[in-house]
Amino acid sequence: MKKESLFRRFLSWVYHRKWWLITIFVVVFGGMFLFGDSKQQTNSQFATIGLSRGDLRQVVTATGEIQPLNTISIGSQVSGIIEKIYVDYNSKVKKGDILLTIDPTVLQASVDEAKASLISAESQRNYAKNDYSRNKTLFNDGFISRAEMEKSQTTYEQSEQSVKRMKSQYDRAVTNLGYATIVSPVDGTVISRKVDKGQTVAASFQSPDLFEIAEDLSKMQIETSVSEADIGMIKEGLPVTFTVDAYPTQTFAGTVHQIRLSPTTTSNVVVYTVVIDVDNSDLRLMPGMTAFVTIVIAEKKDVLKVSNSAFLLRNFDGIVENPGEATPKTDLAVERTVNGKTTVVLVPYTKGLTTSTETEVISDKLKDNDKIITGVLGKAATNAIKMGPGRNRNPGGE
Repeated sequence: MKKESLFRRFLSWVYHRKWWLITIFVVVFGGMFLFGDSKQQTNSQFATIGLSRGDLRQVVTATGEIQPLNTISIGSQVSGIIEKIYVDYNSKVKKGDILLTIDPTVLQASVDEAKASLISAESQRNYAKNDYSRNKTLFNDGFISRAEMEKSQTTYEQSEQSVKRMKSQYDRAVTNLGYATIVSPVDGTVISRKVDKGQTVAASFQSPDLFEIAEDLSKMQIETSVSEADIGMIKEGLPVTFTVDAYPTQTFAGTVHQIRLSPTTTSNVVVYTVVIDVDNSDLRLMPGMTAFVTIVIAEKKDVLKVSNSAFLLRNFDGIVENPGEATPKTDLAVERTVNGKTTVVLVPYTKGLTTSTETEVISDKLKDNDKIITGVLGKAATNAIKMGPGRNRNPGGE
């Protein structure tokens, strides 16, 4: 009974002082947690970046306009009123097909006039020829002077040249009449029609454009501008991927066909035109679409890589005591945990493929779970230097 009474007293005492006990419990275990975490954190005093394994692509991006491989502008060499149009937008045409005709009335009148002038010149020539033949016979028989004979000869020769001149004018008039019928010079598709029936074509000063014909829409090209900072990495034959707003979920492929040597300057930046060949067998791509181009310079699969910021360390002060001849240019300070203990190891390395954010690290002494040390926690960032964009652009470069 006495033991039972003591137990009840203890329970009563605990009940009336429960908040104090809970507070003490929280303080004790909270302190253990904090001290334990602090002790755990002291195992690593370095700022680190982990290595990873994956794919790397070095690319150059640009934009350009999709255009047919060969576009021909059809014009007119003669003036007149358009009489009839035989094709429209998107019409398929063959070489020699009639596209439109110009009213031939004026041109036909020019032909008739030139023909009449030619016939008249031929008549005058025939008369001069006969006159010269008669005078030549009379001169040989001694009935006329040499001067009179030579005069008739000159008249004949001049009339002969007049016939040739009239023949040339007639041929030109006939040719111009033929130009009243505009035909397609190639097989292709009409992508632009710039005139209507009844419109007057004036070809006095320059040839007006009537149609644009794309020779083959199954083969397209992209003309994109690349800055001089990136043009040295681009070579003919490099693979290209691009997207267009019309098909945002689809990626198209192409190939670098040509790097044009003629530069242009845009906003004080020298750029070069890079021509990309594109297969458009399904005819989904249309002329004038804007292409967002990615030119693949180099690509590697399943490599050991790390963020570019892992190479900003200037020296090993505060990280290792005796670095010897090791420098951050040739060695990496790697943090490893062995049997629960943190150690620092200097590992020689070389750089492989470099992108704008990551770099391939080549070393047979690195492990996938290694951490690259970039500084010491709690100290000012005096060990790092800033690197502007453009550094380490080339594979293996410093």
